[in-house]
Amino acid sequence: MIFNKLNKNFIINLSIVFFIFLLDRLSKIYVIYLDEKLYGNEILSSKFLNIHLFWNQGIAFGLFSFEKTHLYNLLTAVIIIIIILIGIITINSSGIKKYALLMIFGGAIGNLYDRIIFKAVP
Repeated sequence: MIFNKLNKNFIINLSIVFFIFLLDRLSKIYVIYLDEKLYGNEILSSKFLNIHLFWNQGIAFGLFSFEKTHLYNLLTAVIIIIIILIGIITINSSGIKKYALLMIFGGAIGNLYDRIIFKAVP
């Protein structure tokens, strides 16, 4: 049953996920480059908007930031399970909901990549 749904528009769906992942990576690489070039975490400062580079080691807004490695690894494992669940829900979805979930899936994979490589998400 799942394999039948995988075959329909699989290339398009995979392209969307890859494109979102690529945009995620490029934007983060650019922000990290600006951080290194400007020698500080304040990327942009204006009257209306201030952009600072922040390395998030936890989940949303730094919640559950752990200094201990085993707790960090446990949190990463939970995130991997959630990403798998998003993938399963995406396979069983259709219409605009499917494309929204594909974009969330691509961004989640980008964050997982950062979490594994940098031990934090910029």
